Amino acid sequence: MSEDATEDGDATASADGEWEAVFWDIGGVILALDSVQAAHAEFIADVLERHEVDGTIEEAIDTWRSTVGDYFRERDGTEFRSARDGYHRGVEAIVGEEIPRADWQPRFDEVVRTSIEPIPGAVETIERLAERDLHVGVISDVDDAEGREMLERFGVREQFDSITTSEEVGRTKPDPAMFETALKKAGVDPERSLMIGDRYDHDVKGAADAGMHGVAFGADDGPAVSYRIETPTDVLEIVDGGAHPSETRAQSGEDTRDE
Repeated sequence: MSEDATEDGDATASADGEWEAVFWDIGGVILALDSVQAAHAEFIADVLERHEVDGTIEEAIDTWRSTVGDYFRERDGTEFRSARDGYHRGVEAIVGEEIPRADWQPRFDEVVRTSIEPIPGAVETIERLAERDLHVGVISDVDDAEGREMLERFGVREQFDSITTSEEVGRTKPDPAMFETALKKAGVDPERSLMIGDRYDHDVKGAADAGMHGVAFGADDGPAVSYRIETPTDVLEIVDGGAHPSETRAQSGEDTRDE
């Protein structure tokens, strides 16, 4: 294992090395978010050209981001809201009038499908985990169809034993229903399950509150982190019992999470 893949918390529940499940977030863990941003920018440029909208691409991107962001901020707690509905609002805000969904969605889907890229090492790791005797699942806040299409695009959809999305559950992480639904599908014990995520409160702490072990990939530090990895391939050595203990926040009582 790389020196950066360390055991940060009390992971003694699987001291015998027999993990039963590995769950993945999608965005920022399997899906490279910078490729999504590039796809959205390409799509927005196309909207400006096709609808002859005055203004710069930078202004249009700002309008898109603020409109979509406001849409999600309006939700009630962990209530699910479809990203596609947010994107529809974004398109109308840029153009300045009502736009039929059929007018923009096919082009949006095409741009995203041809532009998104996986995190280096993620596809290889998922494929190798699928060869092991454990449950490999997804717990993600994406729209159901969108999430499945992304996994299909990367050629790993069939490697997953279960896919749990916020659209299916009606809630977003860190709502316990997300993790409980996934664990029920898998039929595994939470203390023998790993959750790989890039957001501390949503993925790592949310999983820990459900009794799972959080694997932080780019997420903030905090007491809920059982393992920290620098590349998805480090997960293989965690599963195989190769993680090396380090000085941990659990041992020192220190919470170094970013304020």
